[in-house]
Amino acid sequence: MKRCAWAYSDELREYHDHVWGKPQHDEIMLFKMLVLEGLQAGLSWEIILKKEKAYEDALNHFDYVKIAQYQEDKYNELMETPLLIKNKLKMRAIISNAQAFLKVQEDFGCFDEYIWSYVGHKQIVHDYNNTQDVPAFDELSIEISKDLKKRGFKFVGPTIIYSYLQAIGIYNDHELLCDFR
Repeated sequence: MKRCAWAYSDELREYHDHVWGKPQHDEIMLFKMLVLEGLQAGLSWEIILKKEKAYEDALNHFDYVKIAQYQEDKYNELMETPLLIKNKLKMRAIISNAQAFLKVQEDFGCFDEYIWSYVGHKQIVHDYNNTQDVPAFDELSIEISKDLKKRGFKFVGPTIIYSYLQAIGIYNDHELLCDFR
């Protein structure tokens, strides 16, 4: 089976085959991927995937309603939880992003409506020959990044948002010869 070149480990193959580039509309999954993409800043995606289960357990299965209510004691508990990344800004961003996520739901009915409206609710399939052809960011990721920041989101720069668009299937960036395209 032919895969994109970056899917070289068990974790990456699993993610590539079952998540990446597949249109996602579930609110919990949309939030979860935003959290994981934000955590990736400065790290490899493989590291984040290895920590995904620990985050799922520690963050009430990415239940953004519960996370939005976390207080200082829960933040401190998370900072002491084994396997979680001990970055204070990233940990605080998870909580504040849950609060901002709820506000977007309030404004648009659901986050899915908000994020997919940028592309007319249709997936964009890019025709890249290889991973090196994929940009780090583009005009759409810049636009969404700016709007998310205005809405109070953190760790949502254009590069993170480009990866997020791939993760939730707004962008299908599988290589032309990939069997999962």
